[in-house]
Amino acid sequence: MISAQGYAAAVRPVLDRLVDREAEPLGRAADLIAASLRDGGVLQAFGAGHSEAFAAELVARAGGLVPSNRISLHDLVLHGDAPRDVLADPKLERDPAIAHQLYEIAAPQPQDVFVVASQSGINGSVVELALLVTGRGHPLIAVTSVEHTGRVAPRHPSGRRLVDLADVVLDNGAPYGDALLPLEGGGAVCAVSSVTSALLAQLLTAEVVRRFHQAGEAPPIYLSANVPGGDEHNLALESRYAGRLRRTA
Repeated sequence: MISAQGYAAAVRPVLDRLVDREAEPLGRAADLIAASLRDGGVLQAFGAGHSEAFAAELVARAGGLVPSNRISLHDLVLHGDAPRDVLADPKLERDPAIAHQLYEIAAPQPQDVFVVASQSGINGSVVELALLVTGRGHPLIAVTSVEHTGRVAPRHPSGRRLVDLADVVLDNGAPYGDALLPLEGGGAVCAVSSVTSALLAQLLTAEVVRRFHQAGEAPPIYLSANVPGGDEHNLALESRYAGRLRRTA
């Protein structure tokens, strides 16, 4: 049934399966992030297309990790020298060359850890960035649909997918094609990867914070900027990472 209630009914079991199935890889991913942050590293998060929502969920929000940085295709214009009209290209994320520009703009330090999200895990920028990251020794956590990526051909010249390169793979549980509710005559509506990826981002944050607590350490967490003292708290923590965290409107 195509309705709000029909979608809600279809989403619930997907979320339940994700929580149960991804507990072990979430733990391994949290170990990598906690180790990086304790070593003075920053969590670098990238997602193209709608997967950009995952990076936004993980970076610079209330209750989230302060030492985090969102890498975006918009960085090519905002922080690089690309003309604005480059962002009008709907196939921009398929270009492997832009990964090198994004990496240079991010200017990661050796101890930084990367989380890269992509529903399909096959586009050129995503795979090329993964190759750069792993080639330079950074831990890499992938967030993708294992079902979807296994059913489509890679678009990167290497013939590799994001899942082939990651130290840890988090399966967002989305089906092939992303949408949940089938239509009569073919096709489907109502995507789910943004919902499951947001859940994964918060589960991952919780597990990283748990590791700080288990070690008797205070986790570097944002307060809401809209509560008294929030700005002062956040600025004090951000100052430890001066020049490494990009925060835009």
